[in-house]
Amino acid sequence: DLTALIENTKATIDTLKKELAELNKENADMKTAMKRASEDRESENAEFQQFIAEQRGTQFILNKALDRMKQTYAPKAPVAAVQTDQEPGAAAPPPPGGFKDYSKNKGSGGVLGLLQGLIDESKTMEAESLKAENDSQSAYESFTKDANTSIQKNNELITQKSAEHAQATAALTQANADRGKALSDMEDLLAYKATLHASCDFTLKNFDRIQEARAAEIEALGQAQAI
Repeated sequence: DLTALIENTKATIDTLKKELAELNKENADMKTAMKRASEDRESENAEFQQFIAEQRGTQFILNKALDRMKQTYAPKAPVAAVQTDQEPGAAAPPPPGGFKDYSKNKGSGGVLGLLQGLIDESKTMEAESLKAENDSQSAYESFTKDANTSIQKNNELITQKSAEHAQATAALTQANADRGKALSDMEDLLAYKATLHASCDFTLKNFDRIQEARAAEIEALGQAQAI
């Protein structure tokens, strides 16, 4: 029974060692993954901050340029002809100066539209980058939370299995001591058995001779008593 108990306890201890090693490995792997995720998140956030700064700087510059272009190319209302009291047959006055700036507006709509399009595109890229950043941050926080929960559960299992391992080790030590005592007792019993065999075997082997000697002795005692 003690030998079977020792073998079962050894198997239990080996299983617990493997489980503890696996739990510790899982924790180490998760901590490594969390560290890499943190480094990646920092790198992504730095790139995001730089990208946002560039887009907002681009928007600022383009808005300044757009405002300037609007001042230059914005259409101006033509100046109406002024009625003057001139004598019949006098030379016609020169065209109003307002018509001279109208030539600046040719194709200005395309330039202004292009600038506005670039601004809108930059704003769209900024909004998409903000959404991607929020999604990445949420995913990172979720991953970190799940990893910490897993590590906590593994630590609880490690504590539990470490206690079981200590109990099994103590039981194995006690079982080995008990088995050693049992073996010592068995050796003493075997020695006593050998002594009994030596005595009994002699008696059994010489039983007939002993009986004859006893019978002769009884007969001699009977004769002596009769005399």
